[in-house]
Amino acid sequence: MLKPQTSPTRELVNLDGLWQFAVDPGTPHTLWQATLDTTLEAAVPASYNDLFADPAIRDHVGWVWYQRTVRVPRGWAGERVFVRLDAATHEGVVYVNDTKVAEHVGGYTPFEADITDVVTAGQEFRLTVGVNNELTNTTIPPGSITVTDDGGRKQDYLHDFYNYAGLARSVWLYSAPAVRVTDLTVMTDVDGATGVVGFDVETTGADTVQVTLRDVEGTVVGSAEGIAGVVRIDDVKLWQPGAAYLYTLTAQAVVGGEVVDEYTLPIGVRTIEVRGMQFLINGEPFYFTGFGKHEDTAVRGKGHDNAYLVHDFQLMDWIGANSFRTSHYPYAEEVMEFADRHGIVVIDEVGAVGLNLAMGGGIFGGQTKLTFAPENINDDTQATHAQAIRELVDRDKNHPSVVMWSITNEPASNEPGAREYFEPLVNLTRELDATRPVTFVNVMFANHEADLIADLFDVICLNRYYGWYVDSGDLAAAEQKLEAELIGWQEKFARPLIMTEYGADTVAGYHSIYDAPFTEEYQTSFLDMYHRVHDRVEAMIGEQVWNFADFQTKNGFARVDGNKKGVFTRDRKPKAAAHALRARWTGLKK
Repeated sequence: MLKPQTSPTRELVNLDGLWQFAVDPGTPHTLWQATLDTTLEAAVPASYNDLFADPAIRDHVGWVWYQRTVRVPRGWAGERVFVRLDAATHEGVVYVNDTKVAEHVGGYTPFEADITDVVTAGQEFRLTVGVNNELTNTTIPPGSITVTDDGGRKQDYLHDFYNYAGLARSVWLYSAPAVRVTDLTVMTDVDGATGVVGFDVETTGADTVQVTLRDVEGTVVGSAEGIAGVVRIDDVKLWQPGAAYLYTLTAQAVVGGEVVDEYTLPIGVRTIEVRGMQFLINGEPFYFTGFGKHEDTAVRGKGHDNAYLVHDFQLMDWIGANSFRTSHYPYAEEVMEFADRHGIVVIDEVGAVGLNLAMGGGIFGGQTKLTFAPENINDDTQATHAQAIRELVDRDKNHPSVVMWSITNEPASNEPGAREYFEPLVNLTRELDATRPVTFVNVMFANHEADLIADLFDVICLNRYYGWYVDSGDLAAAEQKLEAELIGWQEKFARPLIMTEYGADTVAGYHSIYDAPFTEEYQTSFLDMYHRVHDRVEAMIGEQVWNFADFQTKNGFARVDGNKKGVFTRDRKPKAAAHALRARWTGLKK
């Protein structure tokens, strides 16, 4: 889905701000039928959970409602008019006045509706958005709902981050011509010093399409005509990690010799290849340094914030990180665009976390039932998962920063049914995009001897916590076990390995002369131990610490004010480990 933009043929109105807000009292919901009777206002974009001083809102399970009045610009007469939501977590429904115009399941990808026939240029309409935060065994991510003794509803889930919900990303009103560009796919390659840009354009009935490529100075470096083709760039400047170069591709829909629509896309020319135990970008071995992250800040929850976007990327640059994983869901498109512009490499992950009934909230074992079973993770879950992959690839396929698709985090890949569940999804991902490797993130329970699916993937990502959940406080024993397992993976699969999670909960300001768990000294020693092992294993092509910053988790005895594995605090203050990582990563040569 193309992101809305302003162009000579398109206009865009941002609908962010304060919206009327109400919690739905129950089903069937009817609050959309009139002006919301509420004194509450909620910020958009933001999760709603931490905005109010009311635990009933924070812990609400079910639908909430946002509403505002919107005026269609009077100059849009004769144009198609659309409303677009960058995300609604986890299910959304949209009404224009009393007409339902859109509904969507999946909390981290966009959806839109053509509302031309129910609005009038120059006039106002009532825009109402319902958002449902419920997670079940057939949603991605999954969860379960129980009814308490007092008749309340309680949401549970198997991922270790808080189930923030609401309109966490922007809402837009935009116009476009009836005949327009509806999709654009770009594939890049290199032939010697020449860049090769393949394109595929979809329209709503244009006679033809004109494609033009310009460099950063605006000079035309290539052009072509047709809905599909190739443009070659002499003396191409490549998009490189840490040194981004973006060309501008403009696609013009033409009818009767006249340009009726124009869409512009920044593109980077680069190649990706997995060769043996190496990951190559532009033919050169690449070693991933960076983090698993979260979209998580105080008050906003998962609400996108450009100030935090800039600051987080500045901290990653300061520490020497060249990459991150969108753990455990697609991030806001602004994040991907920023990575494109600044040469940050991204492992792009779908929201399939918690497909493992042995996890017990992410840190404890105690499996009592099979994960892949008709009553648990089943065919309906798989269909939802497949749709989430389709929407992720459709949204992010043109980002040069995205070098790999991750289709799940810590699934029960050692259990019966895992291969039958995941093999079709791997095949689907490759059908949707044959230009990028496909990976998954393996959990500790499913080591190289027990895992049933790793051979399906191009790169194997590992989350390991030797020295924390296993052998806590005994880094010598942890080092031996970690190295033995990594060598086992290398010998069995002979393909690239990335450590996508390794870390220890750390209370900022807690110190000891000993390697005592939860101290800043232990976190630093823990990471140093992993790095020694990484440097001794040939197949290791990257390390992404868990986590960039402390983040909020669900209530419970296992966490005190969230997960504290960040090398930065939740408000982005460095712990001692941040300085140790900076020393390693700014000088790392591997």
